[in-house]
Amino acid sequence: MNTTEARNVSPTSATSGLRRRRRFRVIIPAFPAFNIYSRVARITTALGPLYIATIVNKMDGWDAEVVDENNYRHYGPVTEHGLPDHAALQRIRPADVVGFYGGLSSTAPRVYELANFYQSQGVTTMAGGQHFIGAENIAEALENGVQYIVIGEGEITIHELLRTLEAGREPTDVVGVAFLSAGRIVQTPPREPLTDFDLLPVPDFSLIRYAKIRLFPVSWVRGCGMNCEFCTVKGRPRCPAPSYVLEQIMSLVERHNARHFFIVDDLFGQNRSATLELCALLADYQETIKTRLDLTVQIRLDKAKDRELLAAMRRAGVNTVAIGFESPITEELAAMNKRIKPEEMIALSRIYHEAGFLVHGMFIFGYPIPGGAPVNLTVEARVRRFRKFIRAARIDTVQLLLPVPLPGTEMTARLAAQGRIYPRTEIGWEYYDGNFPVFEPDPPLSAEDMQTAARKIMGRFYHIRHLFLIGLNILLFPSLVFSLHNLRRGWHQWYRSWRNDLVRFGGWLILRKWISAFKKGSFNEKLMRARTTLRNSRPSVPA
Repeated sequence: MNTTEARNVSPTSATSGLRRRRRFRVIIPAFPAFNIYSRVARITTALGPLYIATIVNKMDGWDAEVVDENNYRHYGPVTEHGLPDHAALQRIRPADVVGFYGGLSSTAPRVYELANFYQSQGVTTMAGGQHFIGAENIAEALENGVQYIVIGEGEITIHELLRTLEAGREPTDVVGVAFLSAGRIVQTPPREPLTDFDLLPVPDFSLIRYAKIRLFPVSWVRGCGMNCEFCTVKGRPRCPAPSYVLEQIMSLVERHNARHFFIVDDLFGQNRSATLELCALLADYQETIKTRLDLTVQIRLDKAKDRELLAAMRRAGVNTVAIGFESPITEELAAMNKRIKPEEMIALSRIYHEAGFLVHGMFIFGYPIPGGAPVNLTVEARVRRFRKFIRAARIDTVQLLLPVPLPGTEMTARLAAQGRIYPRTEIGWEYYDGNFPVFEPDPPLSAEDMQTAARKIMGRFYHIRHLFLIGLNILLFPSLVFSLHNLRRGWHQWYRSWRNDLVRFGGWLILRKWISAFKKGSFNEKLMRARTTLRNSRPSVPA
């Protein structure tokens, strides 16, 4: 908007005097290219956009829907390139307001592409998410088809913003938004984080169109007090009562026949008494309905010391724990504000393993050290450290990414001040997914080293040999399971091995597809140009 006149989004019927219902569409934009998230994205969705849609759908005069471009396979119109056909969507289900999810910086170019399209169709456009923080990113969005930015948690903001626009007013009195007025950016004061969780409805998954969901996200805790310098999730942890989580799960079981859940928060178990209460509620519910559920949670390593908590989690149906190990290198752990040593991490990981949990390990390769001397290790030595650690910790599945200077983090500010982030004129937002080097690394590493090393570590873990091990496990099934005195223990031992081989072979297929796509792309040429531009502008940057 380049004038002071706000867009009115509440027309009335000329014949009846009744206000016709408006449609609010939330779009989760497609990943720019195939990556390690693509496979799981086809069976799940992002929860934040669904909360927004659920809020709007309960507003008088509004209908809402969610279109997840990464999970879009059930009767949705597509373009010749296989992407959702938004021109066709506007013909068959015209939207009056479209909101874009900006939780991933790598999808920002797709957001801008779609925002420009919808704005050209006379549709009011909005966006929110972690990417749209900071003056530079807000200005970029407002120059690329987005009319309103929702900053921070959006459940209350979206309600107030839509009602204000319905009244034909500029949202100058709506807290937590940014927009253009007479060519000038207006940003209202920030909104306080939500604490009255009784205001939140249970997310309505029936609002997601064209998707097939098998892994259902569930939310509980907001915020994180760990203060990792690379992470965008900050602030004092806040959460509703455990009964709210149970209500989400019951709704999904009964309405969508859901069995597999991912509690998306970073800090499961941080509030010990509330977590024990939740686990008891979940165990009792499953006993009542005579159905076993499967839950994945993200949890800190040190919770392995709490045996009572681990036992309660197992009774509740928690089978997989996702843990941010980050690095097996002491200096990098210190740089990330991780107050733990690699040998402690191995011991704690083994406790989770022995308690019966599948352990999903998340790592960052080549973390830049703030101040002082960089880690004096060759790339080959780093790769060996990672491989040795993964084996010793008995990790079942691995996710390894390169550091990403995400908007608003301390790491990003540090690298920007040092002039180390590659110009986005050469390496744009679409490469900010953790699979590409987007800044000049610490010596002796080069950008090519970082990417090659990450591929080697993942390639050794996810390997074609697991195809043959799948068959071997099937042949060994009777002798392994029935030779043990405890049949349940024998089953779990066999299943873990068989399941891991299956997943690791699938990971090999994903990695192979990613490498093929990478070779067809032009990233290496862009990297060379970006590095030259950076070094010419900042001669002091290390080679």
